[in-house]
Amino acid sequence: MANIINIKKGLDLPINGAAELRTTDARSITTYAVKPTDYVGLVPRLLVAEGNKVKAGDALFCDKKNDRIRFCAPVAGRVKAVVRGEKRLLLAVVVEKDENAEATPLPQAENLREQMLQCGLWPMLRQRPFGTVANPDDKPKAIVVSCFDSAPLAPDYDYLLQGREDDFAHGVEALATLTEGKLHLCFRNGQKLMNKVAHTVAKNVELHIVNGPHPAGNVGPQIAQICPINKGEVVWTMNPQDIATLGRLTTTGIYCPERVVAVAGPQIKAPHYFRTYAGACVETLVAGQTSNSNYPRLESSESMSGNRLISGNVLSGTQINANGFVGGYDSLLSILPEGDYYDFMGWLMPGLKKFSFSRTFLSGFFARCKKAQALLPDCTKPVFDTNTHGEVRPLVVTDDFEKVFPFDIYPVQLIKACMIGDMELQENLGIYEVEPEDFALCEFIDTSKTDIQPVIREALETLRKEAM
Repeated sequence: MANIINIKKGLDLPINGAAELRTTDARSITTYAVKPTDYVGLVPRLLVAEGNKVKAGDALFCDKKNDRIRFCAPVAGRVKAVVRGEKRLLLAVVVEKDENAEATPLPQAENLREQMLQCGLWPMLRQRPFGTVANPDDKPKAIVVSCFDSAPLAPDYDYLLQGREDDFAHGVEALATLTEGKLHLCFRNGQKLMNKVAHTVAKNVELHIVNGPHPAGNVGPQIAQICPINKGEVVWTMNPQDIATLGRLTTTGIYCPERVVAVAGPQIKAPHYFRTYAGACVETLVAGQTSNSNYPRLESSESMSGNRLISGNVLSGTQINANGFVGGYDSLLSILPEGDYYDFMGWLMPGLKKFSFSRTFLSGFFARCKKAQALLPDCTKPVFDTNTHGEVRPLVVTDDFEKVFPFDIYPVQLIKACMIGDMELQENLGIYEVEPEDFALCEFIDTSKTDIQPVIREALETLRKEAM
């Protein structure tokens, strides 16, 4: 029997444009990239040069602090470019795929950890606290995997793993051997994937059904309910698609980081899924195929002007360029209209099409009134873009954060402790249990327009460096 977890605090944003359940094969994309900036706290050491030939699973760069942790090519081909930024900071290694290359099994390793380290799958295993790549020498308290996503425009994991259920089950069995504790799998009620793996999982695997609004699908609230993290403890987590890649690796010896990516957003006429590989080029997915009716067609223009591309969800994802690459951990590409305009008279207007959590605008009342939804359907469908609808101002203390923050933590007090750099107070308030993404809803509804997620990340990085 699965354990039931009910999360009452949170908020679901009614953003239109979720991906339709159909897939376009985009494995013909020729350009992929591995970006050190996707990995928290990583100091990379480059291992290849432009023009070098690589196979899938060959190391492109490694962690300077632990050269066992390697970041490898997702496809076989040639190193097309080594992208650097200020002070020669390594930003990305771009690989051009060789269409004629065939997948070949990797050399046998001594154990599962060495096998994952050898092919570059280990960086997909992250640890809490701090959100860094897991240390292969650690023994985690537990491993928690969220098998659904509750964020706006989130992909359907039943659909993402369709046809890969056996690989996922094998990956779960392999992952369970990496911890002396238990592996916890968290599902949404009624999820088909749970039924397909329930009879094949190992003895030290527990199943959980999580109910509630976003961020119920974030692994942070799930860990807080299942195995809260205290100082000195470590919990690992992994994306379900990467677990399926692990399952294929353990059964066939082939490293094939296949990734199904949802392209979604209100500006897209045909949002749906694309089957490709990790680190695929966004330009090919979105802009390069707009003449094809099977691909998304933007309402504004094919040049992507007037739209913002986000690798990940709209609350905690990373903005990328039109010729950028999907993030290493992401299965979603969100596209929102740019909010580069000023509101006439600002909050003094009725705001019939503005989303209002605090019911400052009339739309906040209409969204809670069934009669209004029937009489004024257009007013109950708010328009979402990237406009903050206000300027940055001093932090206003309200009780709104507590309504969307599902942790047994005082969010306002923790944010203030992070702002002033009081590490002892941060520890007492439970900072080891949270990640920036857990504050994404607080940042969204914040009347002060404070960038809360960077504040939390900076505080966690300071604590991590102090602990080293």
